[in-house]
Amino acid sequence: MSNQSKIESLIQKLCPDGVEFKELGEICDSLSKGTLKTGELSNQGKYPVINSGRSWYGRYDKYNNEGNAITFAARGEYAGFVNYIDEKFWAGGLSYPYRSKDENKFTTKFIFYYLKNKQEFIRETLVAHGSIPAINKSDVEKIKIPVPPLPVQEEIVRILDHFTELEAELEAELEAELEARKKQYEFYREQLLIKNEELRGHVEWKNLGDVVEIKHGKDYKKLGKGNIPVYGSGGIMSYVDSFVYDKATVLIPRKGTITNIFYLDTPFWNVDTIYYTIIRNEIIIPKYLFYFMKILDLRTLDTGSGRPSLTMNILNKIKIPVPPLAEQERIVSILDKFDALVNNISIGLPAELKARRQQYEYYRNQLLNFSPLDK
Repeated sequence: MSNQSKIESLIQKLCPDGVEFKELGEICDSLSKGTLKTGELSNQGKYPVINSGRSWYGRYDKYNNEGNAITFAARGEYAGFVNYIDEKFWAGGLSYPYRSKDENKFTTKFIFYYLKNKQEFIRETLVAHGSIPAINKSDVEKIKIPVPPLPVQEEIVRILDHFTELEAELEAELEAELEARKKQYEFYREQLLIKNEELRGHVEWKNLGDVVEIKHGKDYKKLGKGNIPVYGSGGIMSYVDSFVYDKATVLIPRKGTITNIFYLDTPFWNVDTIYYTIIRNEIIIPKYLFYFMKILDLRTLDTGSGRPSLTMNILNKIKIPVPPLAEQERIVSILDKFDALVNNISIGLPAELKARRQQYEYYRNQLLNFSPLDK
């Protein structure tokens, strides 16, 4: 018998006329909460603190609630977001914590799963979207909760706990696979570009300034809207109707996120927080230069006293190993394949997780879809 059939059989046997619904405030007690200042929190604190976010706000050395509790985010971007907490914790002032009044009649974990299944509806209908989104406690406590017999609640919790564990295991496995591929790729890239014994005696080390001309960026505010990307050190900022350069290049940040290296072979505009390079193609292949620049820790060249900065003078002195062009092409071909493999996994990971979550949410909805009691 499937899990769905087993639940349906239990419901039909134990409550053939439907299920009674009760307000949250009838079946749950409101728990303690207290405001903490940011300075009171510590990563080394013994107990987690939940407030108005989706995850922990921090940690604190005291707790104001035991585990087996439900919390609602009361204000802010995630107002109405529901969490279940199974350990001692501190409930902050911007949360509404609850626990069942009687676990022999209404299990807290079952109530949580029902609320989680209705979370988007709660957020859409009960959250007031003013300057700061907020949900009223009185509205929370009026939410109708189905109260099937205890065996039905326990079986649903058992099934959904199992689904949750499977989802967490899948996420961990896929992320571990991605991390392993990234490390393998980074190792192989370094072997090809720096520690390639086959090229010993066939590599000429040159200064970056010998193989490229580094160029400053310009303001784009007076340009018209278009489809040409505008790059800053953080990535694409806007799109305009003109370009500053249209040949293969490597963009190197000047200020800000100085580890962001970009390879472009289509028209673009760049602002003054990032340099572009005119590359001497007879000496070095642009994609080869890009792969080499990616392995450098440019933070060691930072000259900024506050905001990270790289000067043209320092960049021009970076030493680049330059093998023959044919060998550069071979290395680029290999690294392109590795890069595509890692990117495919990076794209596939969220897609796979999304599909599994949708499957889980659909099944959860089926399990928690109760008919009200006929009166």
